Amino acid sequence: MTSTLGEETLIEDYAPWAFWETASAEQRADQATRATELRARGYLIGAGCMVSRLAAVHPDTFALGDRSYVAAHAHVSGDVSIGVDSSVNVAAAVRGRVQIGRAVRIGSHTSILGFDHGFADTELELFRQPLTSAGITIGDDVWIGSHAVVLDGVRIGSHVVVGAAAVVTRDVPDWAVVVGNPARVVRDRRAPVPGALGGHGPLASSLRAFADVARSELPTILDTAWVGGRYRDSPSAIPTMRAHCDAVELADLLIGGPPVQLSRDGHVARLRGAQDRDTGLVAELAAGPASGVGVGSRRRRPQLPDHLRAYHVLSVGHALDLLGSSFEHPVHAVTDLSPGALVGLLDGLPWRTNAWGAGALVDAVGTALTWALRAEHPLPEGLVDALVGWLVVHRDASGLWGCPDDGLLEPVNGTYRAVRGTLAQWGLALGREDVLIDTVLRRAAEVTWARDATACDALDVVHLLSWAGRTRPEYRRAEVSDVARAVLKATLRAWVPGRGLPFTAGREPSLQGTEMWLAVAWYAADLLGEADALDYRPRGVHRPEPALHLGR
Repeated sequence: MTSTLGEETLIEDYAPWAFWETASAEQRADQATRATELRARGYLIGAGCMVSRLAAVHPDTFALGDRSYVAAHAHVSGDVSIGVDSSVNVAAAVRGRVQIGRAVRIGSHTSILGFDHGFADTELELFRQPLTSAGITIGDDVWIGSHAVVLDGVRIGSHVVVGAAAVVTRDVPDWAVVVGNPARVVRDRRAPVPGALGGHGPLASSLRAFADVARSELPTILDTAWVGGRYRDSPSAIPTMRAHCDAVELADLLIGGPPVQLSRDGHVARLRGAQDRDTGLVAELAAGPASGVGVGSRRRRPQLPDHLRAYHVLSVGHALDLLGSSFEHPVHAVTDLSPGALVGLLDGLPWRTNAWGAGALVDAVGTALTWALRAEHPLPEGLVDALVGWLVVHRDASGLWGCPDDGLLEPVNGTYRAVRGTLAQWGLALGREDVLIDTVLRRAAEVTWARDATACDALDVVHLLSWAGRTRPEYRRAEVSDVARAVLKATLRAWVPGRGLPFTAGREPSLQGTEMWLAVAWYAADLLGEADALDYRPRGVHRPEPALHLGR
């Protein structure tokens, strides 16, 4: 493959799983030449393989099964056999006597070391002492997370998950999940989720195990999402601004700091620099500066932003907040509105036909006002009061905003979005929480949590039950707890080793799905009084605490 150092040229070297779908004809031809060269050295290279020219591949013996790949900066040496549909990711080392089965994924910066240095002779420098090699055997269908180390003499069984940064010093049985240094078995993948979710033991144990796995595998998930200097929501997706923000949210949630792919200052500069100074909005990565569709510059009459830029008010704003920064400019598309103009725009939203979209825009408006208030930017007098007053007046008999005549899905979602960005974010309650809980429980009864629930379905329900339950904690408590258990059961069983959580069943795992479902798990666990077992608490878009207190 060409060694040109342009970003686009190197994508296939760093993301080789997509090579045969994305490579140019020239790159495919060069890879065929690469395979021929390796076979000429006596190596057994299967069909459909990809071995980056940026990888150091010089073993004594080498077999690479069909559809397997070796990514850039990997190091392969010794006597190595790798089965079909397997991968050695960026900067991983597979050295010594190593036998790897089929469908094995080796995360970035991981070391599989099938040899050891002798050190018995105290009179001789260590590097002069003889090497030993008991060898390493890895079974089929194994995921080894980023920065893990597997030491000589170890056998890893089939269907195993090795957590990121684990140090494996002894044999691992089939179906085990191991984490830590030295690696320890935290659960059997075949076992039912324990405790209140249908197995044996307390609910807290299953929550701790779930959070341990998520925390240990997050570095691998973020490494995989980082392609060409940008984050993708999933391997098949294009880079997006939301994916970058979800990466920041996940790293803060589970690791307590920014993602390692950039420095904190690097993340801040990239996110802050994407804001358009005239509108205060942030466009998608490929779209350039946020010109503000339907918004225009500050010299024109402001209007509410389109949906994409509206969500960036939340995602980029909260990501910057987690990084200890903020938007450079107010969101003028909102903060330049007069109270009358804001009420007119709210009146014109499609509450009866698209309650979700209407609530999403209220979410963005409220969050834009939050950023302005926290930064002490001047606002038109009465603008916040106008928004709160509109919400008070337009709440219907079901406790929702939006007409529920055609089902509860959209009105509940729109209500969640509207509440999250305004009342919950400002520490306000409106009363009639019992009516809202009744309606949300009816919505929860419509969802088959184990089969077809989306992250939005779950978040709408658990967030609203949590918000309403703060003033009515005992109202229909048993039914609320039953919903929380069902949601947790679906969440904990959906984790895909090394890849996270899909937005809904049938989709590939993604940063968005992982971030949302981890927040869902926290809210559901909190409704059951067990959130402390997770040892994380959302601090960004899905934070349970108000971002500021406006009083009643």
